[in-house]
Amino acid sequence: MISFKIEGEFIKLDQLLKAAEVADSGGQAKIFIQAGLVKVNGEVVTQRGKKIVPGDEVEMDQAHIKVTY
Repeated sequence: MISFKIEGEFIKLDQLLKAAEVADSGGQAKIFIQAGLVKVNGEVVTQRGKKIVPGDEVEMDQAHIKVTY
């Protein structure tokens, strides 16, 4: 599991995937999300602008990201 620290109140899902190096680019992150490959707190999310806050857990394939302050 990757622990990913954010500075503000939230980070958008597509930005998180790119920043955590799960996706090589924002475009690739968008494709992963729209294809239904990404889960937030155990539920599939297809909204790339979904706000991810500390305490949320994001999963895609083998990557598991826990967002913290």
